[in-house]
Amino acid sequence: MRTEIKYLELKSGFSGNGPAWIGLVSFSKSGKTIYFDGKAFQRMGSARIQGNFMDIESGNEYWISGVKKDLSDRHKFGGGKVLVEKRILSEYLQIIGKSELPKTDFELTEVNVEIPIERINEIENEKYETSEFGADLHFREPNELSNAEIEFVIAELIEDEKSARFNKGRRFTKKKRLEFEAELEKREIKNVG
Repeated sequence: MRTEIKYLELKSGFSGNGPAWIGLVSFSKSGKTIYFDGKAFQRMGSARIQGNFMDIESGNEYWISGVKKDLSDRHKFGGGKVLVEKRILSEYLQIIGKSELPKTDFELTEVNVEIPIERINEIENEKYETSEFGADLHFREPNELSNAEIEFVIAELIEDEKSARFNKGRRFTKKKRLEFEAELEKREIKNVG
């Protein structure tokens, strides 16, 4: 399993000052899932608000990136100590070119080194089995879907629209939602007439 030292910061519920770590993450075979501290993270779509990864179990958003040599991992308006995993301290010090960790901004910590592959696989399989509709509905044409499928997609698009961070993403999501709503209205008009 490939490993790499990364910067991780909890974004959900925080404004640039959430708990943050420098730690050794592991990657799944496909590279799409990252494991750290007994958690599993997957990349989020661009329409989300703060993070670029999501904790599969809790749904919390995290920012995960490579570490910066100049120690500027936190957002410039953020704050708080960054916890550095003890087992990677010497490697991290080499990366940043220091002989010791600056005590004012960093603190050593232990993390859970379990890689929860089986637990996460069970969760993902359960989601797949219990989902009434497939994940590909967004990519199909509205006229190819049943009324129930269209209503499901519209509800998802409304949520995506609310949480879109950038106007461009919000406009794109709204355009898709309007296409699905127009198809549903067209069907209702046909049934009335």
